[in-house]
Amino acid sequence: MARSLASWNVDIGWHAQALCVGEDPELFFPLVETAAATAPARAVCRRCPVLIDCRDWAVHNGETDGVWGATTPSQRRALRRAAPDS
Repeated sequence: MARSLASWNVDIGWHAQALCVGEDPELFFPLVETAAATAPARAVCRRCPVLIDCRDWAVHNGETDGVWGATTPSQRRALRRAAPDS
């Protein structure tokens, strides 16, 4: 089932400013990860004032589903692999 930040009972600070709040969660959790399927969500993300916070949160927390901070799951996996070990 698709989920959105608005449905979570958690305060992660930046989420109240996210443009995805109030959008249909299905937009951000397409059934397939193709450029065409993720383009609408990524277009919302690119206008979002908290894009970097969202992306960083998803990468740091290992989010494996959906579009977060204009990134797809495979893009976030690549970012995690490229990150230096801390």
